[in-house]
Amino acid sequence: MSRSLAEWLEYQESLHPREIELGLDRSRLVAERLDLRPPPGRVFTIAGTNGKGSTANYLNALMAASGWRTGVYTSPHLLRYNERIRLDGELVSDAALVSAFEAVDAARAGVPLTYFEFGTLSALWLFTEARLDAWILEVGLGGRLDAVNLVDPDFSLITTVDFDHRDWLGDTIDAIATEKAGILRPHRPGFYGDDPLPAAIRDRADAIAADLRVAGQDFGYERSSDSWHWWTDGLHQPDLPLPEPSDDTQLANLSLALAAAATCERDLVAAHNISAVTSRFELSGRFQSWSCDGQEWIFDVAHNPQAAGVLAQRLRELPPVPLTTLVIGLHANKDLGGFLAPFAGLIQRWVCCRAGRSAGWDAGALASRLEAVSDAEVLYEETPGEAVTLAGAAMPRSERIIVCGSFEVVGPAIASLGLQVN
Repeated sequence: MSRSLAEWLEYQESLHPREIELGLDRSRLVAERLDLRPPPGRVFTIAGTNGKGSTANYLNALMAASGWRTGVYTSPHLLRYNERIRLDGELVSDAALVSAFEAVDAARAGVPLTYFEFGTLSALWLFTEARLDAWILEVGLGGRLDAVNLVDPDFSLITTVDFDHRDWLGDTIDAIATEKAGILRPHRPGFYGDDPLPAAIRDRADAIAADLRVAGQDFGYERSSDSWHWWTDGLHQPDLPLPEPSDDTQLANLSLALAAAATCERDLVAAHNISAVTSRFELSGRFQSWSCDGQEWIFDVAHNPQAAGVLAQRLRELPPVPLTTLVIGLHANKDLGGFLAPFAGLIQRWVCCRAGRSAGWDAGALASRLEAVSDAEVLYEETPGEAVTLAGAAMPRSERIIVCGSFEVVGPAIASLGLQVN
């Protein structure tokens, strides 16, 4: 009897004794049996601490505007596993996922794949079967030993490097940068989208003769009050419409995507393509706002100090309100102090919950930590759904509620409110 999608996902969680086990040997062995066939010259792999999903979706939108058929693999998901895999702009169907899982399970022949490895190979099998024009692959963790890195990218993009996942990637910027630089390939273009450039990325590029291109040196942007200008390699696109949000973080992600797209094919970054992308771009769970019963809700999957800083700055740029509540749940391995610091003076009420079934801070323990460092009111409920219900009930109309800290908080919170995502 064939398994349902839910049964397949539960089965995958049981195949490996660890949730995370970095390394390419298992995935590469199964990939060879699956006979994966990337599109020649059009594989884009994206690593980085933050901004990977936005950059991937900008690339996809540029290619779609030029009529390309793409496969996009991102993780994690907000509401449905299907969000991780898009084929020609559409979420993969349950039936297609089940077919892919059956193919991977047959090919692995007992190889103990992790949940992420199984899903990655399934995405690559679906992309191969669909015979797409381009693959866009988001690294799950790090880069060098991530399952996505079993495919040789033609274009390697690194968004930012900052502290996160220290238990897996290291305690210094150079150590983390070394892991992310593992997606670079000899004699192929690589792009770094932030400033300053970590020395470890330059060292790795030099060691393997990768063609490294750096934001502010080889490509970049300038903005004015109502437009922006993007440039690279003698190509200038002035007077472009601003994306939303239009802060430097978003423009840096878009600029990075444009640099890689232009290197692949200049027509991808025609002015009308860029305008089309910025006019309709929205990524679920990234500073996404709704008005519900007179209350303003903002959902953002920020879960590390760098992302918290971006979120806090965006909040400061909004029209002021008398009272802001922040619903928060974090995984226990996150830098709690570093995450909370950017919100100093911004939040008048915290509502804590657990992120995930086992990996998250206990809601009560998180509340106790917040009470020790904040003068704001602190409440808590165990689940994200209960936490947003409490936040909404405790909040006057015409005030603002932020939900952040993890995909495993934002997704269930959106679902509990009955909201729809793309």
